[in-house]
Amino acid sequence: MMKEKIIALLLVAVSLTSCNDYLDVVPKNDVTTIESVFEQRSDAYNWLKSCYYFLTSPVTGFNMSPGYLGADEFVGGQFAHDLVFNSGNPRFPFLNVGDGLQKTSEPYGNIWSGTSFYCAIRYCNIFIDNIDNCYNMPTSEKRMWKAEIKALKAHFYFELMRRYGPIILGPKNLEANSSVKDMQQPRQPIDSCVNAIVALCDEAMPYLPYRQEKEAYRYCYYNKEAAATLKAYALLYGASPLFNGNVTLKDFKNKQGERLFPDYDKEKWKRAAIAADSAIAICHKAGKSLYHSATNLGSSLLNTINTIEQSSIDKNFANQEVIFSLVEQGGNPDQQYVEPFHSKSTDENYDPLSQGCLAPSMKMVEMFYTDHGLPIEEDKQWMPSKYDQSIEADEKYKNVVMLNTHVLNLHRHREPRFYADVAADRTVWYRKVQASTGTQWKGINIQCRKGESYGTDVAAVNPTVPQSLTGYWLKKGFIPEAPLYQYTNNRGAYNIRAVVFRLAELYLMSAEAWNEYLDKPNSHVYDMIDSVRVRAGIPKVQEAWSSYAKDPDKVRTREGMRSIIHQEWNVEFAFEGRRFWNLRRWMEAQDELNQPQYGWNIISDKEQGFYNNGLGPIVVWSKRSFKSPRDYFFPIKAEEVLISGARQNPGWGGDQ
Repeated sequence: MMKEKIIALLLVAVSLTSCNDYLDVVPKNDVTTIESVFEQRSDAYNWLKSCYYFLTSPVTGFNMSPGYLGADEFVGGQFAHDLVFNSGNPRFPFLNVGDGLQKTSEPYGNIWSGTSFYCAIRYCNIFIDNIDNCYNMPTSEKRMWKAEIKALKAHFYFELMRRYGPIILGPKNLEANSSVKDMQQPRQPIDSCVNAIVALCDEAMPYLPYRQEKEAYRYCYYNKEAAATLKAYALLYGASPLFNGNVTLKDFKNKQGERLFPDYDKEKWKRAAIAADSAIAICHKAGKSLYHSATNLGSSLLNTINTIEQSSIDKNFANQEVIFSLVEQGGNPDQQYVEPFHSKSTDENYDPLSQGCLAPSMKMVEMFYTDHGLPIEEDKQWMPSKYDQSIEADEKYKNVVMLNTHVLNLHRHREPRFYADVAADRTVWYRKVQASTGTQWKGINIQCRKGESYGTDVAAVNPTVPQSLTGYWLKKGFIPEAPLYQYTNNRGAYNIRAVVFRLAELYLMSAEAWNEYLDKPNSHVYDMIDSVRVRAGIPKVQEAWSSYAKDPDKVRTREGMRSIIHQEWNVEFAFEGRRFWNLRRWMEAQDELNQPQYGWNIISDKEQGFYNNGLGPIVVWSKRSFKSPRDYFFPIKAEEVLISGARQNPGWGGDQ
């Protein structure tokens, strides 16, 4: 019997719905023993909930997860950089990471030290070791709960690995009276880290039900399809260039002299591909499918756009594309910082809580395909000059683009995902609005020049005023049925969950892994990427390239398909926090994240002035910086390096 005593796990309280009260874990007495916590089901369940709480904010929080703002998808000016919490810490610390301002003294996004992920792993281990002692639970339930925690522990490992690379593994907790030498565990080779994640997922899956078989209040805990997806993800990372044959880090070793990054092994791609296909099969058996909207908005294009808008949102657990989702931290208060800012309370889309200051970047605007499903520079039949203007008269684009008026060519004849994700000047946002007779569907004209409804009201770029520096606003993540008027309050009625995994990424994982393993792409590679493309309303990949591409042979080679698959990732998961991680595992970050960020001249109220007299976008933020190989991994806090004896990541100083 363990005699270890613990203070109340966390003196925190949160108000959550459905997946109730993750942190309702304070023991009935101030001090209690581990044995007494796991005597009764209710106390053991509180411990389980506390373990899951650790994952939520660092993975799903717009301000706490590096994926959203740490790359180049958003542009945030000085106003966004200067926002702080009451504690004085930056509200959006990963804007600083994107500017190359990460630090070792107090690292942004530190999940290694303190009461973070290693603390969570310790709690998971305690749960795994003690849940069988609970006397008022059936054995089957104990097995399921233990499996949910094993999968969660694997997820903590995964998040640590993709931030820090080689990590310290904790299969068992060390005793409190262990020697300093025993406590100073070495960082483990990447292959060991990947295998540990896979082993935990394999142990968990036989005892995990599908999400649809769970009671609703358990939907936010790991299910069988989510564990299979996590396993596939770990193997995909293990096969990717950052972890597989990374020559820049080939000499990086732990204190025991073990090499931490392996030589290239092509077979890892096959293992990842098989795992992705297995996860897809499990998801299909679990009833998962790509989301398709049942709403009829009067045109095929509007229906497709609505499907795309809804595909990444989990409302009331009704989205069958979602594999795993978590309770939003604080109801996602940070969405107000990407919501279009309207200063006039008389505006029909006014939200008094909006502080819109984070805007889609020009790079992302140009990343989306043409209506032929091709990159804009590849489509031989698209617009002759993307920065000229012309008139759209095709009724197909009614309520998508403003008709019979000058529209920038860059905003015309783009794929449906562009119109679903980005609010661009002289396009239309078709959604519900508040009217005197109730809510009704309406096309909102997006007009972004100075003094217009979606433009700035001030005469200069002002660090004290919320502004979109690029002249674009985000649509993705906004519920089409919730009016923008008082939107922050309206969205609360939809029981939103933060999506962690959805089915579309498994299709792209399979396509990518098989393409890298095979000498040239086969029908399975094409089928996997086409599953995503067809839902997006664009031609299949071979059809698009053979019919419209300047280089029709690109689709036939591994290298060509690699570029195509990477762009498909960037487009399908734009603004969902994937690009930050993908650019790193592909080792493309040094090429992409050292570029200035561009936009339009937002302080002009004239057509020509706004578009820089046809000369193209202007630099709106020039401080982006990525240093290779240093910035591929987060630094371990300097103090933690001294305490733990673990080697610091290369480029961050200290004993390496």
